[in-house]
Amino acid sequence: MTRITILDASHRDALSDLLIEAVTSGASVSFMHPISREKADGFWDKALAAASRDERVLLGAFDGEALVGTVTLLLDCADNQPHRAEIAKMITRISHRGRGIATALLREAERLASERSRTLLVLDTATDGGAAPLYERVGFNLAGIIPDYAYKPHGGLSGTAIYWKALAPD
Repeated sequence: MTRITILDASHRDALSDLLIEAVTSGASVSFMHPISREKADGFWDKALAAASRDERVLLGAFDGEALVGTVTLLLDCADNQPHRAEIAKMITRISHRGRGIATALLREAERLASERSRTLLVLDTATDGGAAPLYERVGFNLAGIIPDYAYKPHGGLSGTAIYWKALAPD
């Protein structure tokens, strides 16, 4: 049974391990391969500091004591967007893909967004090997595709698909 929980600084090393595995395997999560441990740790240190200021929520999925997935709910939007949040850094350990972990993480992120009076979620995913089928399965709507948006971790450009989802007010 997978357990979903809010992460804190005590999870930084496990988050870095997860990020390094994702980038090494070609996941488009904003980093180029090879990603150093220092870069991964630095990213999560900043993300966890932002979480401590309530600018984001980092969720983790656990199989026993092992962190097997994560997603970030970004809450720090412009003044004219207090109703909106963004989904970022959806990562599932390769060994645990296809088990509903990403869906469970997204559902919890949606619940927390609604709890914080957010009625619109947005996200982007790579067009090459991204998680578009997952996002569409859980009700996200494709807004459009931007070609050649970012480099893939091992090189070469990929487009990005922009998605949105309306949430019922809590």
